[in-house]
Parts: sequence; C-alpha cells; structure tokens
Amino acid sequence: MFPVQTPIMAKRVAVIGAGSSGLTSIKCCLDEGLEPVCFESSDDIGGLWKFKEQPEADRCSIYRSVIVNTSKEMMCYSDFPMPDHFPNYVNNSTLLQYIRLYAGHFNLLKHIHFQTTVRSVRQRPDFSNSGQWEVVTVDRDGREETHVFDGVLVCAGHYTQPIKPLSDFPGIDTFPGTIIHSWEYKDSDPYLGKRVVVVGIGNSGGDIAVELSRVCEKTFLSTRKGAWVIGRVVDRGLPLDMVMMTRARDLFYWLLPRALLNLILERILNQRYDHKLYGLQPVHRILDQHIVINDDLPGRILLGDLAMKSNVQKFQGSTVFFDDGTVEEKIDAVILCTGYDYKFPFLPTSLSSGSDGDLKLYRRIFPPSLERPTLAILGLFQTKGAIMPAVELQARWASRVIAGLNHLPPTLFLSHWVDWV
Repeated sequence: MFPVQTPIMAKRVAVIGAGSSGLTSIKCCLDEGLEPVCFESSDDIGGLWKFKEQPEADRCSIYRSVIVNTSKEMMCYSDFPMPDHFPNYVNNSTLLQYIRLYAGHFNLLKHIHFQTTVRSVRQRPDFSNSGQWEVVTVDRDGREETHVFDGVLVCAGHYTQPIKPLSDFPGIDTFPGTIIHSWEYKDSDPYLGKRVVVVGIGNSGGDIAVELSRVCEKTFLSTRKGAWVIGRVVDRGLPLDMVMMTRARDLFYWLLPRALLNLILERILNQRYDHKLYGLQPVHRILDQHIVINDDLPGRILLGDLAMKSNVQKFQGSTVFFDDGTVEEKIDAVILCTGYDYKFPFLPTSLSSGSDGDLKLYRRIFPPSLERPTLAILGLFQTKGAIMPAVELQARWASRVIAGLNHLPPTLFLSHWVDWV
C-alpha cells in the first residue's frame, strides 16, 4: 500500500481594495499558488478610476474629464495589453473598461467580496512563528466576521484624504464664496460665468484650471513655486513616455552630471514656451520635482482666459491678495488642489513609526518592524511614468515573499533601504 499524503493547504492572503493595484495583486497571488480573498468596500472594481457623481468619504474621487498622463502602451499590465482600438491616452471611463477586461480575462471577480469593509488587521498571538493575521471585516448588512490569513496585501489607495490647508490663508473665513478641494470637483458646470481661483499647480490643478478657463469669466491659477510643464505629445507626434522612458535615455542621463542635465532639459522646455514669460517659472530645477503634464495650459494663458498668479497672501471678503502685490476682486469660488494624505486606520498603530503617523517601509513595500514579512503595502509611491506596471512588480515580489519563494535580507540590512512614506 502507498502512504496517504495529506494535501498542503494553499496560503490564504487578504487583499484590501479592488482597484488597479488590488486586481493585479489577486492575479499575482494566484500565479504563486496562493489563495487570495479580496475585500472591497464599494460595490464595484476600479478604485480611483470609477467615476462617481458625488465624492464618498475615505474613497478616491476624480473629475469627469480625467485623462491619463501615460500612454496605453506604457501603462498596461505586462500580460494583458490594451486593445488596439483604444486611443494612446485613455480617459477614465476607457481605463475602467480596460480594468474590467483584465478582471474578466483572468477570472478575478470570484475572489472579491464587495461592500465589505476591513475594520482591523492584527497580528495573531503566534505571529512570530506563523506570520498570520487576524482580519475583521463588516459587510453591507453590518455583520462582523473574523478571518485568519497567512498574508495581507494593502491596496487601499492614497488619494482618499484631501489636504485643505485653510489656516495658511489669513481671512479665508471672511470669503463668502464656495471653497472646495479638487477631490470634490466633478465638472465646470457650477462655475459658468464666474471668477475662480485655483490653488496649486500639480496635474489636477492644471487640468481643472484649463477646464474652468473655457467657461468662467476669468480663471486664476495660483502657485507658490511654479512648475515645469510639458504636453503629452513630443517629437514626431509620439507619446511623451514612449520617447522619454527608454533604457538608452536612462543610461545617457546617468552618465551626464545632474547640473548639466538640468540645464539641457530646461532649455528644451523653454524653447517650446518661455516658462518665465508665461508666469510658470519654478523655483526648483527640473529634476527635483515631478513635471506637470498638460497640453493646453500655455494656450489658455496665451488667450488670456487663464492668468497665472503667485501664492495667495490673504482673503478680504471676496477680494484675494497675492504675494506679488496683485489683487483680484469679486472672486466667486476657490478650488484647492493641495494634495492628499493617506490613512489606513485598520492597520496596527505600531507600523506608523513617524511623528505624524508616517509609515516606514523597506523598498516602499514591507514594514521592517515585522518579525515575519507577511504584510505589504502596495502603490504608496509616485513614479516618473505609469504606476500600474510598477505596482504589478510590487505585487509579484510581495506574493512570492508571502509564498516563501523569495526572502528579505536580515533586519540589520533592511534599514539601509527604508523610506518614509
């Protein structure tokens, strides 16, 4: 007689969030023989790219006209190209369609529990030996359930907590108009014929200011530090990232002194349009911060529908004073494009090592304080290009670590590659 072999149970992994990061995490877990169980607090997949008419607390929110800043060839998952008939730069609804195609092709939906919120993620008493986690969830009917998992992948996004620095603007309490964050902005309809100040010149600030300038009486874009601006289309009409994100260019940039490279790149952008002349001239060098990608901003400035302004100094009723000494009266609305914070209230507080609750992560993925590397936080970073393929690589590595196929270096060496995020 042959001995009876006991089947080895696949390790169970909790995936928190069913956006673009969560879906690729589910697939990577399946690829490594793991059993993923995904918890999604909303009723659909897509995360950030699922447009909703009204913003919902603690969830990502986008405006109706969002178009991605990375081309379809560069932002797709490695094993699932975007369809040929999709445009090079897709809008949010087309990207959501692609995400649905990806989930359907790899049969990922059956692993997702919708309208299920994760309340807490805690180490089990035997964590030092098992590396297991106790995850408490609540479904749409209020039923609470406790699960045990061998690993946890956090894919909950970091555009959920809008930063509204109202205290930075003296007199703002006297302003009679509306003040919202870009997280709340949906379209330009409420601002028809009005005078609006947009604060902040990131990608969202540029997009919103351009969109408003087409319907407002006047739009003002206020910035503290300026920005380097480039369009989505570059040499020979090709997408920006297809031309700029190549190994040859990276090698060339690595060989040149940083100061010389800054000079070359700034000269190229200023030959397109003089940033100082357009009121865009930043205080930082081009390689020190992210470039703003916007096709229409210089044109709207040239037409006079959009005016660049320095930092807001103070408010006095509906009058706004700027640091450069200029004053604009009869302002109807202010839109703050002042960034986001992140919050993972379900995680143990022991993982937040910074004074402001910041996370300390090895390679921007693994909390180094854990005895067993069975929890990973994905997508908590910014890239020079598309984030989806970068998160796919994170998910591959994290799932292999949880499966025991890859190993992290000893704790002594982790500190050399730790980032605050």
